[in-house]
Amino acid sequence: MARTADTLLEDIQGPTPGQMLRKRIFGHQGLLFGVAVLGLLLLVAIFAPLLAPHDPYAQDLLARMQPPVFLGGSWEHPLGTDHLGRDYLSRLIYGARISLLIGGFAALISGLIGTAMGVAAGYFGGRVDMAVTFLINVRLAMPVVLVALAIVAVFGGSLQVVILVLGFLLWDRFAVVMRSSTLQVRSREYVTAAQAIGCSTSRVILSEIMPNIVNNLIVVVTLEMAHAILLEAALSFLGLGVQPPTPSWGLMVSEGKQMMLFEPWLVAIPGITLFVLVLAINLLGDGLRDVTAPENRS
Repeated sequence: MARTADTLLEDIQGPTPGQMLRKRIFGHQGLLFGVAVLGLLLLVAIFAPLLAPHDPYAQDLLARMQPPVFLGGSWEHPLGTDHLGRDYLSRLIYGARISLLIGGFAALISGLIGTAMGVAAGYFGGRVDMAVTFLINVRLAMPVVLVALAIVAVFGGSLQVVILVLGFLLWDRFAVVMRSSTLQVRSREYVTAAQAIGCSTSRVILSEIMPNIVNNLIVVVTLEMAHAILLEAALSFLGLGVQPPTPSWGLMVSEGKQMMLFEPWLVAIPGITLFVLVLAINLLGDGLRDVTAPENRS
C-alpha cells in the first residue's frame, strides 16, 4: 500500500514535541509510580468520608487494641484498633488529609518566599544579592527542628500553626537553588535579546528566566513537600504538632510507641504509609525533573 503524503512528511519532520514528551513520561517508571501512588493517596484523602469504615474519632474501650485482620483480627476493623478503641484504618485514611495538606501548603508558602528571593538575588545581583545571601546564611544557622519546637511550644500546636511555621522555615533551599539557576540563565543570549528589545524586568523574568529554571523548582518543591511531611510527623510524635484527637500519622506513631514491643503494627502501619508517601513524592519530583529538563526538550 502506497504511503500517504502525511506519513512521508511525519518521517521527514520526526516526532513532534508532544509525542516526545509523552514518550519520556510513559517511559519513566519512577515518575509513573510516583504519580500512581500520590494520586491514589490524594483520592483517599479527598474521599475519606466515603472510604473510612468508622468515625476516626469514635472510641470503644471494649474493642481496644484489636489486632489487624492479617494478625488474626476481624474484618470489622481491618487494621485493628488503638488504645482507645478507635478504628485504625479510618484514622489512617483521615491522616492522609493532614499530611498532604501540611506538605502542600508548607511547600507553597516556602516556595513563594524562597523563589522570589532567589530569583531577585540572581537577576539583580549587587546589594540585593548580598542582602538575600545574608538572610540565607541567617536561616541556615538556625536548626529547623529546634526553632519549630520552640515556636510551636509558645503558640500552641495546631494545624494552622504547624503549616505557617514550616512554611516560614523551609524557604532557604528554594532561595539557594533559584539564585544559582538564575545566575546561570541571566547571561544567556535570549535573556540579553529580550532586554535589548526593551522588555520589562517582569516580562524577562516570567517569560525568559522562569521557564528555563522551572525543572529545578519542581525538584525543590517535591523535596520540601516531603521534608514538611516528615517534620510534621516528628513534631506530632513529640507532642508539639497536630494535637489529639486529630488523626495524624506522626501522632499515631507516638501513641503506639509505648506498645511497640508487644504490638509493633501500631507503629509499623503509619510508619510504612509515611515512607510510601515520601518515596512517591521524591520519585515524582525526580521524574518531572527528567522529563522537563531543557536538554530533553529537543
